[in-house]
Amino acid sequence: MAQAQTPSHTWKLTLAYDGTDYSGWQVQPRRRTIQGTLADALEQITGERVLPQGSGRTDAGVHALAQVASFALRTNIPPENLLRALNRILPANIRILHAEHAAEDFHARHNAVRKAYEYRIYRGEICPPFLARYVFPLVWPLDLSAMNIAAAHVIGRHDFTSFAATEPELSQRENPEFAPPSPLRTLAFSAWNVEGDILIYRVTGEGFLHHMVRNLVGTFIDIGRGQIQPDAIPQILAAKDRSAAGPTAPARGLFLLSVEYPATEQAC
Repeated sequence: MAQAQTPSHTWKLTLAYDGTDYSGWQVQPRRRTIQGTLADALEQITGERVLPQGSGRTDAGVHALAQVASFALRTNIPPENLLRALNRILPANIRILHAEHAAEDFHARHNAVRKAYEYRIYRGEICPPFLARYVFPLVWPLDLSAMNIAAAHVIGRHDFTSFAATEPELSQRENPEFAPPSPLRTLAFSAWNVEGDILIYRVTGEGFLHHMVRNLVGTFIDIGRGQIQPDAIPQILAAKDRSAAGPTAPARGLFLLSVEYPATEQAC
């Protein structure tokens, strides 16, 4: 008689990482990625090869304070033991903050209902070297009031084609029938504030397109410099054309702050 397989358990990890030395979240051939590094560590601990699914695919150089990943394991290991083992094996620029069992159908990306990002601009004359990996140093004069007027224009549900990366998704290139993601997104919060020498843009929404936050930031910077009027944002959105918006801000200033799930999505 065939031996019954050990049932698998769905896991939810919350992790923080410095993305400077990685080619983003998503595993890629011959490139160091967060997803690939985490998969290697899990295999070393459990002997199982799984591909953790993240709440979103942060780009090369982007950081996370609370990324969420999910995967299934057959190995029976207490959450506190898995957390300790992963943090012993993973490089110091990736830390597991929480490890817990989740509902069987939990998926870090599909079940997410809101994400929050933060972009940091250093406004001092000389950027301290210990901050250089985590901020965009910018000494140009900026009109913060104009930037906040512009930021308010993107709150609500809009077509963000003008603020999305223009390169086609790999799956679309391989399969012409692949449907690209909808450019419609709903943002609940969008504003700039100052904390010491750091100018911070915070934005929350149900989801974000590729490069969307960095393209918003680049456009808002042009508005702060007086190159674009703050009330031009509705026209930029209506254009549905990437060339209508401003440049893409550097990756190093961007952080994934948090990911929210339905209140009923409790750990098991």
